[in-house]
Amino acid sequence: MNPVQIVSHPLAQRHLTALRDVETPTERFTWHLNRLAELLFLEASRDLPAEEVPVKTPLAETAGVRLAKPIVLCPILRAGLGLLDAVRPMVPEARVAHIGLARDETTAEAHSYYAKFPDGMAEAEVFLLDPMLATGGSAVEGVRQLQVAGATSIRFVCVVSCPQGIETFQKAHPEVPITTAAVDAGLNLQSYIVPGLGDAGDRYFGT
Repeated sequence: MNPVQIVSHPLAQRHLTALRDVETPTERFTWHLNRLAELLFLEASRDLPAEEVPVKTPLAETAGVRLAKPIVLCPILRAGLGLLDAVRPMVPEARVAHIGLARDETTAEAHSYYAKFPDGMAEAEVFLLDPMLATGGSAVEGVRQLQVAGATSIRFVCVVSCPQGIETFQKAHPEVPITTAAVDAGLNLQSYIVPGLGDAGDRYFGT
């Protein structure tokens, strides 16, 4: 089972603090989420396979590197778009998949309403993006759909997680590493992470 990677860098935690603050307005929430997503992706992608290539500088030829496999970014709609907005400029050659999952507020279960995947999933390094790992239902279903689409190497990136969600996710997909900025105390009766940061999608899009 892959361990959970917690990004404790002071800059990451500064952005997380602003995201938690109920007084942070939408435009600042958006900015901090984008900056934190960049830091999370840097850590989640640290061990991506690379290959050496020659490169000619203005003065000489030297050795450089390029990614050895294509990248697919897959946000879970809609809150995952907040991570995608930041990560995509870092890997502009990446292709984008989409998974739409709606949460039933009565049961807290995730129901699929949309999925679209590019070709070549089996050859790609795939990053599943969702700000919250709460009950774990959405993340588990997201990975399942990616695997059905052919993905063989998947990494999950989230902003905030909790023990219940991590346990559920790792039982279903022990081979998929998790990168997060925090493991919070747990869930409330409505299955929201506490202390958490509220509804990430609503706060990101101002709804």
